[in-house]
Amino acid sequence: MIDGPRLAPLSGSAPNALVILIHGYGSNGDDLISLAAMIQPVLPDAAFVAPNAPSMIPRMAAAHQWWPIETFSMAERAAGAAAAAPGLDAFITQELEAAGLASDRLLLVGFSQGTMMALHVGLRRPDPVAGIVGISGMLVAPDRLEADIRSRPPVLLIHGTDDGVVPFRSMDLAATALTANGVAVDTHVSPGVGHSVGQDGLAAAAAFAKRVIG
Repeated sequence: MIDGPRLAPLSGSAPNALVILIHGYGSNGDDLISLAAMIQPVLPDAAFVAPNAPSMIPRMAAAHQWWPIETFSMAERAAGAAAAAPGLDAFITQELEAAGLASDRLLLVGFSQGTMMALHVGLRRPDPVAGIVGISGMLVAPDRLEADIRSRPPVLLIHGTDDGVVPFRSMDLAATALTANGVAVDTHVSPGVGHSVGQDGLAAAAAFAKRVIG
Protein backbone atom coordinates (compact mmCIF):
# COMPACT_ATOMS: atom_id res chain seq x y z
CA MET A 1 0.00 0.00 0.00
CA ILE A 2 1.28 3.44 -0.97
CA ASP A 3 1.22 6.24 1.59
CA GLY A 4 3.45 8.98 2.89
CA PRO A 5 3.72 12.22 4.86
CA ARG A 6 0.94 14.75 4.58
CA LEU A 7 0.35 18.44 5.17
CA ALA A 8 -3.08 19.94 5.76
CA PRO A 9 -3.99 23.25 4.08
CA LEU A 10 -2.02 26.21 5.43
CA SER A 11 -5.27 28.15 5.77
CA GLY A 12 -6.77 25.58 8.14
CA SER A 13 -9.78 25.18 5.88
CA ALA A 14 -11.00 22.08 4.07
CA PRO A 15 -8.80 21.43 1.02
CA ASN A 16 -9.95 22.80 -2.32
CA ALA A 17 -6.89 21.44 -4.14
CA LEU A 18 -4.41 18.59 -3.79
CA VAL A 19 -0.68 18.49 -4.55
CA ILE A 20 1.00 15.09 -4.83
CA LEU A 21 4.79 15.21 -4.59
CA ILE A 22 6.50 12.18 -6.17
CA HIS A 23 10.06 11.47 -5.04
CA GLY A 24 12.95 10.09 -7.04
CA TYR A 25 15.09 6.97 -6.86
CA GLY A 26 16.68 6.36 -3.47
CA SER A 27 14.58 9.01 -1.73
CA ASN A 28 11.28 9.06 0.14
CA GLY A 29 8.22 11.14 0.87
CA ASP A 30 9.78 12.78 3.92
CA ASP A 31 12.40 14.30 1.64
CA LEU A 32 10.04 15.60 -1.03
CA ILE A 33 7.35 16.95 1.28
CA SER A 34 9.81 19.77 2.00
CA LEU A 35 9.02 21.22 -1.44
CA ALA A 36 5.54 22.04 -0.17
CA ALA A 37 6.91 25.02 1.76
CA MET A 38 7.43 26.94 -1.48
CA ILE A 39 3.99 26.14 -2.90
CA GLN A 40 1.85 26.49 0.23
CA PRO A 41 1.88 30.32 0.24
CA VAL A 42 0.34 30.46 -3.25
CA LEU A 43 -2.06 27.55 -2.61
CA PRO A 44 -3.03 28.05 1.05
CA ASP A 45 -6.14 25.88 0.69
CA ALA A 46 -4.29 22.91 -0.84
CA ALA A 47 -3.47 19.66 0.91
CA PHE A 48 -0.13 17.98 0.21
CA VAL A 49 0.94 14.34 0.24
CA ALA A 50 4.27 12.76 -0.71
CA PRO A 51 3.82 9.01 -1.19
CA ASN A 52 6.65 6.58 -0.61
CA ALA A 53 7.28 4.28 -3.55
CA PRO A 54 6.30 0.74 -2.53
CA SER A 55 9.68 -0.83 -3.32
CA MET A 56 12.72 -0.42 -1.07
CA ILE A 57 16.33 -0.41 -2.29
CA PRO A 58 18.18 -3.27 -0.56
CA ARG A 59 20.81 -2.33 2.01
CA MET A 60 19.92 1.36 1.92
CA ALA A 61 18.10 3.05 4.79
CA ALA A 62 14.75 4.70 3.98
CA ALA A 63 15.55 4.51 0.27
CA HIS A 64 12.55 3.88 -1.96
CA GLN A 65 12.30 3.27 -5.70
CA TRP A 66 9.47 3.25 -8.18
CA TRP A 67 11.42 0.59 -10.05
CA PRO A 68 14.94 -0.87 -9.70
CA ILE A 69 17.71 0.67 -11.78
CA GLU A 70 20.26 -1.80 -13.10
CA THR A 71 21.07 -1.01 -16.73
CA PHE A 72 19.95 2.63 -17.11
CA SER A 73 18.44 1.59 -20.45
CA MET A 74 15.38 3.06 -22.13
CA ALA A 75 13.74 -0.38 -22.11
CA GLU A 76 14.29 -0.72 -18.37
CA ARG A 77 12.73 2.69 -17.73
CA ALA A 78 9.74 1.92 -19.93
CA ALA A 79 9.11 -1.43 -18.27
CA GLY A 80 9.67 -0.03 -14.79
CA ALA A 81 7.33 2.92 -15.21
CA ALA A 82 4.64 0.72 -16.75
CA ALA A 83 4.87 -1.73 -13.85
CA ALA A 84 4.72 0.98 -11.18
CA ALA A 85 2.01 3.06 -12.86
CA PRO A 86 -1.10 1.16 -11.71
CA GLY A 87 -0.18 1.56 -8.04
CA LEU A 88 0.42 5.30 -8.31
CA ASP A 89 -2.66 5.76 -10.49
CA ALA A 90 -4.83 4.00 -7.90
CA PHE A 91 -3.29 6.13 -5.14
CA ILE A 92 -4.13 9.32 -7.04
CA THR A 93 -7.73 8.22 -7.51
CA GLN A 94 -8.00 7.26 -3.84
CA GLU A 95 -6.64 10.61 -2.67
CA LEU A 96 -8.96 12.62 -4.91
CA GLU A 97 -11.98 10.64 -3.75
CA ALA A 98 -11.01 10.99 -0.09
CA ALA A 99 -10.68 14.77 -0.50
CA GLY A 100 -13.85 15.05 -2.58
CA LEU A 101 -11.94 16.78 -5.37
CA ALA A 102 -12.05 16.53 -9.15
CA SER A 103 -8.93 15.83 -11.20
CA ASP A 104 -8.70 19.45 -12.30
CA ARG A 105 -7.86 20.38 -8.70
CA LEU A 106 -4.78 18.14 -8.63
CA LEU A 107 -1.18 19.14 -9.26
CA LEU A 108 1.44 16.42 -9.72
CA VAL A 109 5.03 17.38 -8.86
CA GLY A 110 7.82 14.90 -9.56
CA PHE A 111 11.57 14.85 -9.06
CA SER A 112 13.88 12.66 -11.19
CA GLN A 113 12.32 9.17 -11.28
CA GLY A 114 9.26 10.84 -9.77
CA THR A 115 9.04 13.12 -12.82
CA MET A 116 9.05 10.04 -15.03
CA MET A 117 6.17 8.63 -12.98
CA ALA A 118 4.21 11.90 -12.91
CA LEU A 119 4.36 12.26 -16.69
CA HIS A 120 3.75 8.57 -17.37
CA VAL A 121 0.69 8.35 -15.13
CA GLY A 122 -0.69 11.88 -15.45
CA LEU A 123 -0.89 11.83 -19.25
CA ARG A 124 -2.64 8.46 -19.25
CA ARG A 125 -5.46 9.38 -16.87
CA PRO A 126 -8.74 10.03 -18.71
CA ASP A 127 -9.59 13.17 -16.74
CA PRO A 128 -6.87 15.82 -16.99
CA VAL A 129 -5.17 16.96 -13.82
CA ALA A 130 -4.60 20.69 -13.32
CA GLY A 131 -0.94 20.40 -14.21
CA ILE A 132 2.30 18.44 -13.95
CA VAL A 133 5.64 19.80 -12.75
CA GLY A 134 8.65 17.68 -13.70
CA ILE A 135 11.99 18.48 -12.05
CA SER A 136 15.30 16.94 -13.19
CA GLY A 137 13.58 14.10 -15.01
CA MET A 138 12.70 12.80 -18.44
CA LEU A 139 9.82 11.45 -20.47
CA VAL A 140 9.78 7.65 -20.49
CA ALA A 141 8.87 5.84 -23.73
CA PRO A 142 8.14 8.93 -25.85
CA ASP A 143 7.49 6.62 -28.80
CA ARG A 144 4.45 5.22 -26.96
CA LEU A 145 2.91 8.55 -26.05
CA GLU A 146 0.86 9.07 -29.21
CA ALA A 147 -0.87 5.72 -28.71
CA ASP A 148 -1.25 5.97 -24.93
CA ILE A 149 -2.05 9.62 -24.16
CA ARG A 150 -5.55 10.17 -22.77
CA SER A 151 -5.37 13.73 -21.43
CA ARG A 152 -3.27 16.81 -22.02
CA PRO A 153 -2.74 18.83 -18.84
CA PRO A 154 -0.24 21.71 -18.95
CA VAL A 155 3.31 20.71 -18.05
CA LEU A 156 6.24 22.62 -16.56
CA LEU A 157 9.69 21.06 -16.94
CA ILE A 158 12.53 22.31 -14.72
CA HIS A 159 16.13 21.22 -15.19
CA GLY A 160 19.58 22.29 -14.06
CA THR A 161 22.26 22.79 -16.68
CA ASP A 162 24.82 20.90 -14.58
CA ASP A 163 22.72 17.80 -13.90
CA GLY A 164 25.12 14.85 -13.86
CA VAL A 165 22.46 12.18 -13.30
CA VAL A 166 19.69 12.95 -15.79
CA PRO A 167 21.22 14.86 -18.71
CA PHE A 168 20.06 18.43 -19.20
CA ARG A 169 19.08 17.66 -22.80
CA SER A 170 16.36 15.37 -21.43
CA MET A 171 14.22 18.45 -20.81
CA ASP A 172 14.23 19.52 -24.46
CA LEU A 173 13.65 15.95 -25.66
CA ALA A 174 10.63 15.66 -23.37
CA ALA A 175 9.29 19.08 -24.34
CA THR A 176 9.55 18.22 -28.04
CA ALA A 177 7.68 14.93 -27.64
CA LEU A 178 5.01 16.47 -25.43
CA THR A 179 4.43 19.39 -27.78
CA ALA A 180 4.17 17.01 -30.73
CA ASN A 181 1.34 15.29 -28.87
CA GLY A 182 -0.62 18.45 -28.17
CA VAL A 183 0.56 19.11 -24.62
CA ALA A 184 1.21 22.73 -23.61
CA VAL A 185 4.73 22.79 -22.17
CA ASP A 186 6.70 25.45 -20.33
CA THR A 187 10.38 24.95 -19.53
CA HIS A 188 12.60 26.52 -16.91
CA VAL A 189 16.39 26.32 -17.07
CA SER A 190 18.34 26.55 -13.81
CA PRO A 191 21.89 27.69 -14.67
CA GLY A 192 24.63 25.93 -12.69
CA VAL A 193 22.22 23.65 -10.84
CA GLY A 194 22.97 19.92 -10.68
CA HIS A 195 20.61 17.04 -9.95
CA SER A 196 18.50 19.05 -7.54
CA VAL A 197 16.10 21.95 -7.57
CA GLY A 198 17.28 25.52 -7.04
CA GLN A 199 15.35 28.39 -5.55
CA ASP A 200 14.63 29.70 -9.04
CA GLY A 201 13.12 26.36 -9.98
CA LEU A 202 10.97 26.31 -6.86
CA ALA A 203 9.76 29.82 -7.63
CA ALA A 204 8.87 28.74 -11.17
CA ALA A 205 6.97 25.74 -9.81
CA ALA A 206 5.04 27.95 -7.38
CA ALA A 207 4.10 30.40 -10.13
CA PHE A 208 2.93 27.53 -12.33
CA ALA A 209 0.89 26.06 -9.46
CA LYS A 210 -0.84 29.38 -8.88
CA ARG A 211 -1.61 29.72 -12.58
CA VAL A 212 -3.10 26.26 -13.14
CA ILE A 213 -4.95 25.93 -9.82
CA GLY A 214 -5.22 29.48 -8.49
